[in-house]
Amino acid sequence: MSEPRAIVTVDGLSVSFDEREVTHGVSLKLYPGRITALVGESGSGKSVTAMALPRLDPSVASVKGHAFLDEGGDGDDAGRDAGRDAASGHDIDLLADDAPLQRIRGEYIGTVFQEPSTAFNPVFTLGMQVAESLKYHQRNLSAAQRKAKVLEQLREVGLQDAERVWSSYPHELSGGQLQRVMIAMAIINRPKVLIADEPTTALDVTTQQAILKLISSLAAELDLAVLLITHDMGVVWQAAQDVYVMHDGVIVEQGSVGEVFRNPKDDYTRMLLAAVPRLHVEESAEPAIATVREPEPGKPDVSGQPEESDDAGERAALGDGRRAASIEGVSVAYRPGKYAVEDISFDLVAGRTRALVGESGAGKTTIAKVISGQLSPTRGRVLIDGEDLAKAHGRRKRGILSHMGYVFQDSGSALNPRKSVAWSISEPMSVQGGFSQADRRKRVLELLDQVELPADVADRFPHQLSGGQRQRVGIARALALSPSLLIADEPTSSLDVTVQRRVLDLLHRLQVEEGFACLFITHDLGIVQEVSDVITVLRNGHVVESGATDEVLNRPRAQYTRTLLDASPKIDL
Repeated sequence: MSEPRAIVTVDGLSVSFDEREVTHGVSLKLYPGRITALVGESGSGKSVTAMALPRLDPSVASVKGHAFLDEGGDGDDAGRDAGRDAASGHDIDLLADDAPLQRIRGEYIGTVFQEPSTAFNPVFTLGMQVAESLKYHQRNLSAAQRKAKVLEQLREVGLQDAERVWSSYPHELSGGQLQRVMIAMAIINRPKVLIADEPTTALDVTTQQAILKLISSLAAELDLAVLLITHDMGVVWQAAQDVYVMHDGVIVEQGSVGEVFRNPKDDYTRMLLAAVPRLHVEESAEPAIATVREPEPGKPDVSGQPEESDDAGERAALGDGRRAASIEGVSVAYRPGKYAVEDISFDLVAGRTRALVGESGAGKTTIAKVISGQLSPTRGRVLIDGEDLAKAHGRRKRGILSHMGYVFQDSGSALNPRKSVAWSISEPMSVQGGFSQADRRKRVLELLDQVELPADVADRFPHQLSGGQRQRVGIARALALSPSLLIADEPTSSLDVTVQRRVLDLLHRLQVEEGFACLFITHDLGIVQEVSDVITVLRNGHVVESGATDEVLNRPRAQYTRTLLDASPKIDL
């Protein structure tokens, strides 16, 4: 049986910036109806390689090599235009100087970018932005025909309220909805190739699963060749058929996903696979005996409230350590009767980690903001080391909050770009007072050593550091005042698996050394199983399940918890 003909054949692609070559002789093939993953750490050259195909690399980039796109011809050499490769039987060299860029961008290749909230123009409606692509590639359509086609495409990608989406602005939709709109825009002209650059990085597991299913179904239905750029090996296993592994701008391994994952030949591939947090669930375990009811239409799922046995398991997992914080019946209403979170109660214990999990909008970050004093609860109270945060003011409140450190999700935006690392780390000491300049400098160097960064990082600026280094700086700043409680809000969601592994190991080591309580917010259940002692599952602002981590993950009582487990990417070798 002959090998299927590739729709795109990349041969010897090299990209340089200011005469510095960053990718070296990359060759790969994309096939109709198949998803091909390009994986590797940040800086490996994945996105640079992918964006060279539609010529979306920065203008300072210099590109060498060939990328032939098969237009579906019969291979006849007669009548081929200049810049086309007759010998290979392929039609257009995407990288040729005379390549038709307008046709390539949208008609031949559709692109889904990593962060849709920044890829869309915030001042135009989404309908107008999707329809704009039709103006350039299907000029014969009237305005009414363009709108009808856009609405049809929005419904095809699972947005049934297409009329609302048409008239909405980017900020009015969730991340998952925006990603679907971007996919609709990418495929509305029925391209031959879809490039999806980290399309699920910031999404929760259920939304991620839905987006991956959508891309897979579109690949099959439209005979699309999909190039999936990702650092998440679980996503590769779940969605792709073929995989290329990149390291330092070079393809180090390639093959079918099953072959590469089961029998990796390159040490780098083995390292990537070893760094992936694995979710180990007892498949044969029966759910704990409990009455689980489905939510009524329009009402939140509050099924699976902990029973006495669950409380006992949670108490055993937490131990009898000091309560660094207690959250008692906390509710937050942004407007009367509209609760973001309602009746939330749990303890955070010294030396123990509680994971807070749930989809976007579940209320995880709202709870973290209440605990850290950024929001005041509508009802209930927060005790930090036994003191009621709401009753403290001025210097006393600052003193209570000094017992707390906060690690933010986006380390890039959490650090002041105009200030040095030393300034950022020492800022909590400056705010609290009582530290001389020499004391602050000494503490900064101690903290950099604790988070395994060299001392010279102190005088650098955030843009001079990698993502993993910036996150380490964020952890150092959170620990500046030796807090009894650390809140980590999605601290690894945007990091490569190897960097993620090092950050998780670092947090565990520091918790053992410092003894702080930790509230770890995440949507990755593989990480939850690895880092936490107890877990609280949220949905629509309500606790649906809480207990010892192993008990909840292996014997979930709430249907929603089982849904999260089913949606989590798993590598089953």
